Amino acid sequence: MTVLAPTRERIRSEWNAIAPRYDEFSTPMNQLFAEEALLRVDLRRGVRFLDVACGSGALAIPAARRGARVTAVDLAPAMIERLIARACAERLLAVTGRQMNGESLEFPDDTFDVTASQNGISLFPDLKAGLREAVRVTKPGGSVLIIAFGSPHRAEFIGFLLGALHAAGFMPPVNPPSLPFQLADPGQFSRDLAEAGLTDVRVETTTWEMTCRSADHLWDAGTASNPAAEGLAGRLTPEQQTEVKRVIDGMLRERSGGVSEAVLTNEMNIGLGRKP
Repeated sequence: MTVLAPTRERIRSEWNAIAPRYDEFSTPMNQLFAEEALLRVDLRRGVRFLDVACGSGALAIPAARRGARVTAVDLAPAMIERLIARACAERLLAVTGRQMNGESLEFPDDTFDVTASQNGISLFPDLKAGLREAVRVTKPGGSVLIIAFGSPHRAEFIGFLLGALHAAGFMPPVNPPSLPFQLADPGQFSRDLAEAGLTDVRVETTTWEMTCRSADHLWDAGTASNPAAEGLAGRLTPEQQTEVKRVIDGMLRERSGGVSEAVLTNEMNIGLGRKP
């Protein structure tokens, strides 16, 4: 049986649908890691910075706070609307948002000083096209920064959610979805960046520590993180969701010595290269 890849229209529609919950629950957590990752690039005031597949601004907003002139693009217009609302709330005037397909960017060659993406390009059905486009629109001597998940078996927030679903009897054991982990192997990640046209490539594997305040917090952040997770949650009744959260609460308490707040760790790869 052949499984057809989702159309661009379907992808746009699904991300539009989850934008409110994604902005509320996922973006604040992602932003904490983005602030640390951005220390690896030069963001002096006035630097032209492109955020590809920006969501509602986890990477773009910290870049603008540091003085960059930010252009942020995403396939889903609802994400752009929420990004602009965040920028306006902080009076970050040098932020522009545009709806755009990251696999075919509508910018001339050699436009930006820094092009970056956090868990964005790594979700593209055509990953290599996304990387090539990021390099194409970057100026010679400029930097490309790509943040992506490392090993799926070292992404605890996913492991806790899937484990709780299984323990509560609502699904068989399954592997994490493959698409967010296209850049999980550092060696292949390095080769992909070099193949896209970058030099001085390096991939750093590090840890994202995610503080989960409660079972509800982990459930909301996890199920709002992408359309596949949202769809999985939607197949459960309210009673079933309550049971899964009960299991998650027990897992968090076991991790943290009896309290409901716990720190989960996720392996992350940060790829960086220079355009010659």
